[in-house]
Amino acid sequence: MEVAGKLKYKRKPSWLRIKLPTGENYKKVRKIVEENNLHTICESANCPNMGECWGAGTATFMILGNVCTRSCSFCAVATGRPPSIDWDEPRRVAEGVKVMGVKHCVITSVDRDELKDGGSEIWASTVRAVRALNPETKIETLIPDFKGNMDNLQNLIDVRPNVVSHNMETVKRLYRLVRPQAKYEQSLNVIRALKNAGLRTKSGIMVGLGETTEEVYEIMDHLLDAGCDVLTIGQYLQPTKMHLLVTEFIEPETFDHYKTIGLERGFDYVESGALVRSSYHAERHV
Repeated sequence: MEVAGKLKYKRKPSWLRIKLPTGENYKKVRKIVEENNLHTICESANCPNMGECWGAGTATFMILGNVCTRSCSFCAVATGRPPSIDWDEPRRVAEGVKVMGVKHCVITSVDRDELKDGGSEIWASTVRAVRALNPETKIETLIPDFKGNMDNLQNLIDVRPNVVSHNMETVKRLYRLVRPQAKYEQSLNVIRALKNAGLRTKSGIMVGLGETTEEVYEIMDHLLDAGCDVLTIGQYLQPTKMHLLVTEFIEPETFDHYKTIGLERGFDYVESGALVRSSYHAERHV
């Protein structure tokens, strides 16, 4: 079986062509992000939908800096020693949401494994700040696993975001290759704890890394058993030459099939497509 990282570069098919970001709304959002010294996962992860989302006046804010303590082999976010905690960041994010007029705010973060609380106090402070300044805005959080520390996870649970997402990223067999510092069962337990707390839950996976169709079905079942409400499925795209190579570009018909199967198995909502990412059309997932 072919596995990502052991193949030659594959040329992208026609359905993966992406328009360069343009337009006045896009320029306006970029200016707001820069002036407020904010980080977005849109930029840090080279998201293919940045032009569309920013053009619509939305963005996914990334807190706790833009340097991650982990070195996942699929992710374009920089790895290294993160900067010290910026306790003013929650205020700036909240103000950025207000200035942009965001109705559905998505917040994510790098992993901060060097911190005793995993960054959960900043997480909670950011949700509270956004809600205080933007009471009508729905808040979605795309969280790390906090190394499975349930006390740290509880800090996030206590502020009750409208949606809490934690991405599995890939099937069980490929976990060590794709997420060497994470654990498959641990991530499932995070989703289970969120669901047991009465929150709306969400997760995302990438395809094109060498997984089989049966393994995609399997992770669907595992997520449903853990209490996951919403699933996103997107094509893995190699962000730099230092990252895993693409094993396969998945056909649009296969993405449609995965959506059908996911809904039949019991997910409330399935977003499935080549350019789908965790926060793509996030406002629909509430």
